[in-house]
Amino acid sequence: MDAATMNISEEVRTLGARIEAFVRDKIVPYERDPRRDHHGAPTDELVAELKALGRTEGLLTPHVKADGSHRTQVETAYLLIRSGLSPLGPYGCNTSAPDEGNMYLLGHVGSDAIKERFLRPLLAGEARSAFLMTEPADWQGAGSDPSMMKTTCRRAEDGSGDWIVDGRKTFITGFAGAKVGIVMAKAEEGACMFLVDLPDPAIRIDEVPNTIDSSMPGGHATLTIDGLRVPASQMLGEAGEGFKYAQIRLSPARLSHCMRWLGACIRAHEIATDYACRRLAFGKQLIEHEGVGFMLAENRIDLKQAELMIYWCAQVLDTGDLGTVESSMAKVAVSEALMRIADRCVQVMGGIGVTERTIVEQVFREIRAFRIYDGPTEVHKWSLAKKIRREWREAQEA
Repeated sequence: MDAATMNISEEVRTLGARIEAFVRDKIVPYERDPRRDHHGAPTDELVAELKALGRTEGLLTPHVKADGSHRTQVETAYLLIRSGLSPLGPYGCNTSAPDEGNMYLLGHVGSDAIKERFLRPLLAGEARSAFLMTEPADWQGAGSDPSMMKTTCRRAEDGSGDWIVDGRKTFITGFAGAKVGIVMAKAEEGACMFLVDLPDPAIRIDEVPNTIDSSMPGGHATLTIDGLRVPASQMLGEAGEGFKYAQIRLSPARLSHCMRWLGACIRAHEIATDYACRRLAFGKQLIEHEGVGFMLAENRIDLKQAELMIYWCAQVLDTGDLGTVESSMAKVAVSEALMRIADRCVQVMGGIGVTERTIVEQVFREIRAFRIYDGPTEVHKWSLAKKIRREWREAQEA
């Protein structure tokens, strides 16, 4: 399977070519821009400038059509891989996490009022968003297991119909500076989701730690939610359906991460290849030394396998299946393959590979974090193992 054999229209192919040229020509020069926050992520000022470039080029939010409908996952993959050729590319194209996943969720579940108030600014690149689900493990909260969620929501006692939310959240990507929040909490009916305007005085930032990754504005905040009041009209869907909505978001968003970071590793491999072909060592080009040449060959294999896994999972999602099993498989296979690629790129480049002279060092750090967020590799393997056992039992009983 190759992108050329997929059901991708000429319109999307042309759009993908424009995105690739835009990222390489217009966005890459910004990789040395000094406008960064305390942990190295681009500031909102820089993000706004990058989005303005994308808007001028007509390339903002390319994964959503003019009528507001989302492109297929296969088409999205074709575009997001190219937007990821620079860590800054997703901001210039408005395809970054967590916004892209939140757009998908609101586009599929949100009411007309919610779409107008909360989704429209995201699609236009006028606001950033945050998805408040994960909870601190040291609080005996959800961590990677949302069924353990401790954040609660209850109806206000004044008869207004409003909801009151209390709890804690952690590793909330992009919260600092976000204008739209999706808050997940547990009621008597089950899990619920709410849309809120940010900032809100009832949501306090306790900490924004420095982390190994540095590509996401706002960092990964730990929050305390104390008496957050939300009108009933800002509940997403129905009470008790939050876990179902989470799956609607998480499976495609998990795959979107794979798409963007594949683009980054393609670029890192290009940089490492260029270095190995130019660098002379022990009387010949570095790539002519078997140890180096083999690493680049292994990169080429892993890149292709990652691409195939992404498109295969995208096809499953396009059938209307939630694709939880397939997206778990893709998350494991792609994140681990990309980690090998990034590591080899650093190794091929030697001392240069661990400096800020190229993006290779940053891509290595970002991919290392990618193996954890949106579900660590081990969580997805555990989930797959449970399915294997369940299938075995069903076969025995048949």
